[in-house]
Amino acid sequence: MIASLTRFSRVLAAGTTAAITMLSLSACNNVTPVMPNMPITQPEQAAAPMVQAVVGDYADAGYENRSQGYDWVGVMVRSAGNEQINIKVRARSDIKKPTCQFDGTASLMGQDKAHGVIFQTKVNDSTAFFQFKDDILTIDSQDKYALNYFCSGGASLVGDYQKLSSDLELT
Repeated sequence: MIASLTRFSRVLAAGTTAAITMLSLSACNNVTPVMPNMPITQPEQAAAPMVQAVVGDYADAGYENRSQGYDWVGVMVRSAGNEQINIKVRARSDIKKPTCQFDGTASLMGQDKAHGVIFQTKVNDSTAFFQFKDDILTIDSQDKYALNYFCSGGASLVGDYQKLSSDLELT
């Protein structure tokens, strides 16, 4: 009698464990199966209108004279979600070593009529500001020297950049 009672409790425990496992697994029916050789992508967040308004390519005054050999710096701004932008700064690299290079992500700080749209990011223990107003991008920082790190020859990312009507030509 005791042996059959022990066997019954083991069977009952095994059955209960199996039932709980099956119930748990059936609750996960919203999982997308992974197919071999298929990249897994995260759903993109829609960019806020103020982010969409600043997306584009910008360049300093030297860009207009690039065909005469002038040095120039360009900024590529792309959406990185609802309230963030990716920023890539590149300089002329076709006939000389590029003077500036920066890659970063900045977060929306705010917007008003007086200042336009302002994003910020941390760089070299300082905060860099990316202000967009009237198709002009102004890059500035609490510590002006923090933005010299990304350039050579005494240059800095600090300055004004005009929005281009077409894509930045890196060559």
